[in-house]
Order: sequence, then C-alpha cells, then structure tokens
Amino acid sequence: MTIITKFQHLRILNEAVRRQSNGQKEKVKKTLVEQILDKNKISYEQAEFPTHQEGDIAQLSVDHSDIDEHLVYKTLVLEGNSTGPVVGVLPVDYHLDEKKLAKVSGNKKVNMVPLKDLLKTTGYEHGANTPVGIYEKFKYPIYIDQSAQETATIYVSSGKIGRSIKINATDLANLVHAPFVDLKQA
Repeated sequence: MTIITKFQHLRILNEAVRRQSNGQKEKVKKTLVEQILDKNKISYEQAEFPTHQEGDIAQLSVDHSDIDEHLVYKTLVLEGNSTGPVVGVLPVDYHLDEKKLAKVSGNKKVNMVPLKDLLKTTGYEHGANTPVGIYEKFKYPIYIDQSAQETATIYVSSGKIGRSIKINATDLANLVHAPFVDLKQA
C-alpha cells in the first residue's frame, strides 16, 4: 500500500488540473535560447532531464533517461592565454583535451573558467551554459567536437538547468559559427 502525503496529493491534483484544461498540455514557456532559434527559423525539440545535487552544483542525471548519453553535449567555458574565453561543446561522457582546444583556438594554453566567475563570464550558471546563448551575447569562439557530425541531432542546454534542446548539429554549428574539431581526451 502506497501512502501519499497531502503535499504529494496536491501536486498530483494540480498537474491533473493543468493538463485537463481543454484537454491540452500546458504550454511550456520558451527559454531565450529557444526564442533565438525560433527567430532564426531553426527547428529543435524541447527536452527535460532530471537533475541531482553534487555539493553546490546541480548536475544532469542523463543515465536515468531514455536518451543515449553520447547524444547529450556539455558546454565548457575556458580562458585562453591569447584569446580570452573559448567554448568547447562535447558529449557529457567524454573529457575535454585542453591541449587540443588550445591548439585549434590559437592559444598556447587554456584553463577552465573558475566556477565563481562563470556567471559573470557567460551569463549562465553552471549546468545551464549553452553555445547558442553564449554566442548570441558574447560572440566567444565556439568549437564542437567532431563526434556531433556522426549523429543527426544532439542535445545541448537551452539555458536552464535540466532543460535542453534537441537540435541538428550542423544547424547549431552554422548558427554559432563553430567548426567541428577533435576535442576528446584520448
């Protein structure tokens, strides 16, 4: 027998009422990234992932979804010794090779932007960084791992923790002027 608290019961009822209104699903408010894609007539699908806390940081729980984790890409922001901020986009289950990113971006060395400086550098908190929003606001150079070319679509953050977009990798690369390069650690 399952015991449901009053709070859980109210939450379940509220969800049912929301979905019942005229038999339609509740319309999800679009993020700025989704609005940018609409403006540029680039097709995408909204996706949500469960999150979990690791210390002070919210992380995606990709392993608890039906989506292949090789298709979910993270957006990493680094500081180049010559260029300033550079962005690497690669699958969540791979590690970034900083030497490779430094070389393709014209730097001798790149280092991760400290967590305390991330919001000020990109406009997004850790876990919500997105190549679309970062490019739109700052025009930082962006590099997408070449593995994205092997799939029709990839998932990247839409600027909100737990919220992503499924997008054609080539459409994304064209929008943010990003070349496909090898970024994965061997």
